[in-house]
Amino acid sequence: MEEETKAVENVAAAELRQLIERIERLEEEKSSISDDIKDVYGEAKGRGYDTKAMRTIVRLRKKDANERIEEETILQTYMAALGME
Repeated sequence: MEEETKAVENVAAAELRQLIERIERLEEEKSSISDDIKDVYGEAKGRGYDTKAMRTIVRLRKKDANERIEEETILQTYMAALGME
């Protein structure tokens, strides 16, 4: 019974190690991709584009139309309430 328990523990440890190593590889890829994105924004800035506006557009394009409209409506309502229009 004790050998069986150790075997199960060894399998679990090996599986855990594999999962951790996969996460580490993905984190490295994520870091590399993040650097690539920064480079593209840097290129855009160098060409005179407003990167803050570009980031906003990228964020908005991830949302569906209804979610975007709802967010814009709430923003307009809050701005009107604060006399910002």
